[in-house]
Amino acid sequence: MKITVVGGGSTYTPELVDGFARLRDTLPVTELVLVDPAADRLELVGGLARRIFAKQGHPGRIVTTSDLDAGVEGADAVLLQLRVGGQAARQQDETWPLECGCVGQETTGAGGLAKALRTVPVVLDIAERVRRTNPDAWIIDFTNPVGIVTRALLQAGHRAVGLCNVAIGFQRKFAGMLGVAPHDVHLDHVGLNHLTWETGVRLGGPEGEDVLPRLLAEHGATIAGDLHLPRPLLDRLGVVPSYYLRYYYAHDEVVGELRTRPSRAAEVAAMERELLEMYGDPALEEKPALLAKRGGAYYSEAAVDLAAALLGDRDGGPAGPSAGGGGRGAGGSPYQVVNTYNRGTLPFLPDDAVIEVQAAVGRKGATPLPVAPLDPLYAGLVANVTAYEDLALQAALHGGRERVFRALLAHPLIGQYAYAETLTDQLIAHNREHLAWA
Repeated sequence: MKITVVGGGSTYTPELVDGFARLRDTLPVTELVLVDPAADRLELVGGLARRIFAKQGHPGRIVTTSDLDAGVEGADAVLLQLRVGGQAARQQDETWPLECGCVGQETTGAGGLAKALRTVPVVLDIAERVRRTNPDAWIIDFTNPVGIVTRALLQAGHRAVGLCNVAIGFQRKFAGMLGVAPHDVHLDHVGLNHLTWETGVRLGGPEGEDVLPRLLAEHGATIAGDLHLPRPLLDRLGVVPSYYLRYYYAHDEVVGELRTRPSRAAEVAAMERELLEMYGDPALEEKPALLAKRGGAYYSEAAVDLAAALLGDRDGGPAGPSAGGGGRGAGGSPYQVVNTYNRGTLPFLPDDAVIEVQAAVGRKGATPLPVAPLDPLYAGLVANVTAYEDLALQAALHGGRERVFRALLAHPLIGQYAYAETLTDQLIAHNREHLAWA
């Protein structure tokens, strides 16, 4: 089995490699190809990757290359984890929106739109090259903004599934609180990428007992603290929102914080420099503890589960009652939280909207599990952001100042025409080198 990682020079990659090494019975990789145009980073990351495989006794071969076409040729699955413009572009995404009093963040608001505009054309070009060399390969997208990027891939007819680590992070956290194995925790996870709520936490599978009320009663203060939201809000909602909901539920508070502290991009850039120096140490044979602070926790386990399910022997239809919603065995988990077409799952959205929900995953792709009717408090925001994502994708595919303006005006974190006008000009000015139409 050949797996290719585009963006293989990322400091994330040792996390992924560690998962491939530990979980080789789930995903028997024979060749792992790391593709990245940054040859210096790729050499450091590739060296550590080989040492991780060697220490854990993995027999697979690790190849590094800057040649995308050669790297994806014959791949069974291609993982996308790239950042167009690097941390420098992220730094811009997180700062210039603050000048209008809007959240500066790399996946939502004006910064998220900027990232989408830079990213979608590059990802579609990569996907076309994958299709030319191996039309049967699956594309697993971890590149943000995952919902918009996955929708672009699916609309272009690619075999693609989007992946985020938010759900698996909640699953692991809740399992620890409940004193059970992670594979015994099934989340009623619903919404859009980076706009989700855990409306139920079930033991043993999708039909299991819902223990979310117990979790909130016994651990609500801890959960609220992790989300930086007040405990009474969680009690009133009766659900656990993704930490990205804080940008909506506490917008002005977040803007105030962002204006008075270093950007996350600056923190990550400093961390990456330290990590790359560590990766260059020939004595290092495992992912360093510092990597946990980089972000992407449990990414490797989610990616292994998803790839194993897509490349395994299931057809992607509804799985049997033994499924645990995150457990692992030969062929990966039968139920996984992914980004895929709505197909009527949320009836108030178009079928071709991309949602993030539990799905049965197999060789034919992802089939969303049924979702209980969504409270209007959440459904209204989901519908609003879905409309924004549709406009954002049109801007990414076709360009033009007016399309950028319309997307910004539609976003619930912006919404005012004066802000949208100013942010449109700022976005184009800061991203001109990445926008073919600008």
